[in-house]
Amino acid sequence: MSRIKGCFEKLKTDGQTALITYITAGDPEPWVTVPMLHALVDAGADIVELGIPFSDPMSDGPVIQKACERALKNDMSIDRVLEMVGQFRENDKETPIVLMGYANPIEAMGYQSFADKAQEVGVDGVLTVDMPPEESEEYLSIMSSNDIDTIFLVAPTTSVERMEKIAKHARGFIYYVSIKGVTGTAELDVAEVANKMTLLRQCTDLPLGVGFGIRDGKSAAAVSEVADAVVVGSTLVRCIEEHANKPEELPAALAALLTEMRYAINARDMSE
Repeated sequence: MSRIKGCFEKLKTDGQTALITYITAGDPEPWVTVPMLHALVDAGADIVELGIPFSDPMSDGPVIQKACERALKNDMSIDRVLEMVGQFRENDKETPIVLMGYANPIEAMGYQSFADKAQEVGVDGVLTVDMPPEESEEYLSIMSSNDIDTIFLVAPTTSVERMEKIAKHARGFIYYVSIKGVTGTAELDVAEVANKMTLLRQCTDLPLGVGFGIRDGKSAAAVSEVADAVVVGSTLVRCIEEHANKPEELPAALAALLTEMRYAINARDMSE
């Protein structure tokens, strides 16, 4: 059983909603990435997403675009990201870790080489934003043979027919983008998210995570009412930007921010 599947099954048994966090590897300084990951886990993250910096992150808003720019100035590469996962695994063998990014860096390394190295250091899943299922046969086959879950996005505009196609290829969980547009923008419409969750559950038995637009404990708790996982990204990356000149403060700052969300989600779970 994959770590991702095991994580969701345990949380379901315990009546809890997963909290998934995203940060960009190497932002603002490479040395603080792994301590931030551990701090997020200690503060209640069940799964951690680590962004692979890319020069043209088309689905991301200004906050994460700037994070990628800061990371690339630190000479971050996909090899260095994988090294960070290995460092994280030295002290954490259980928390699932998902790499999130774009196809170009993975294709440049080669699918098989990437999958081999990712499996070796302890990557559990990969979410490649611009890798549609119908163009992913080789990619899906190689990731599957290396026991790496392939996670796909579903948008508010995705048709039910396409949801079914995505669900056939997805592993681990499906990531529902809760707003139209890029990350870090617009307001969350929980009622609309709930409607999409109902449609998605007719297409798959996989856990459903919801991200984009979750900024605080209130919005995190609201999403936890309708989803299996709450995904928090831009809010954490914005905190990183605010502390970029004092990176030594970041693990504690991120932990404080996430603790509020974890508390709100747990309070909502316990009230059911």
